[in-house]
Amino acid sequence: MSDRIAARFSALRAQNRAALIPFITAGDPLPDATVDVMHALVEGGADLIELGVPFSDPMADGPVIQHADERALRNKVGIADILGWVRAFRERDSKTPVVLMGYLNPIAIHGSEHFAREAVEAGVDGVLVVDCPIEEDATLQPLHSAGLKRILLAAPTTSDARLGRTIGMAEGYLYYVSFAGITGAAKLSAQDIADRVGVIRQRANVPVAVGFGIKDATGAKAVAAFADAVVIGSALVAALADANDDEDACARARGFLAPIRAALDGPENRVPTNLRGTHRL
Repeated sequence: MSDRIAARFSALRAQNRAALIPFITAGDPLPDATVDVMHALVEGGADLIELGVPFSDPMADGPVIQHADERALRNKVGIADILGWVRAFRERDSKTPVVLMGYLNPIAIHGSEHFAREAVEAGVDGVLVVDCPIEEDATLQPLHSAGLKRILLAAPTTSDARLGRTIGMAEGYLYYVSFAGITGAAKLSAQDIADRVGVIRQRANVPVAVGFGIKDATGAKAVAAFADAVVIGSALVAALADANDDEDACARARGFLAPIRAALDGPENRVPTNLRGTHRL
């Protein structure tokens, strides 16, 4: 299995660029549009895509993503559909990494070994399981064995001891939650998290992505000054929510990401390589 995540971050690092990682809920707003929206995100500047697996009790998510999950579940979107969409996406795009983000229950119901095998075959690169702590890592061993990267979370409330363990176990990239709360719940204060992220990046062997609270080009640009990647979810999901059809959804996806990509690629954001982190890829 090729390591698309490492390859993408390595290429971006060589260009002194921060990664742009959009999150969308699979099957929302229109199940049949999911693959085309994924391609539209890449056209808009996405370096990696996080694809949310709908769940009935998304405890880490705010109202925007909760409602997106509800809409997708009403359309009976499940893991089999999502893996089919990733497989279809791979027919045209063999390079953009895809990470599934969600909760343990859908994976357990599908069967961990079954899920892992099918996910790899479909072209999934990694998984971020929000409610599976590092103490229960053995639960996801079939995913490790199959070659899927386990994307781990760290937060402002993570203790130093736990952070050390998390950094040691992180694969693909480490997702730093910018504040203690749910997705989309607060206005980002980049200054409050810059020092913390800087410390983590010096210790981590993988890139550090920052998410939660990033809503626009201004917030993304502020975070890109000290992080390896910017994750933007709720604001994008909200922008797609009432799309009328496939074409409308794709136009919204491209239109939302394009100014953020432009902000991240501005000359003032091209920092020297030695300031873009010291992780080993």
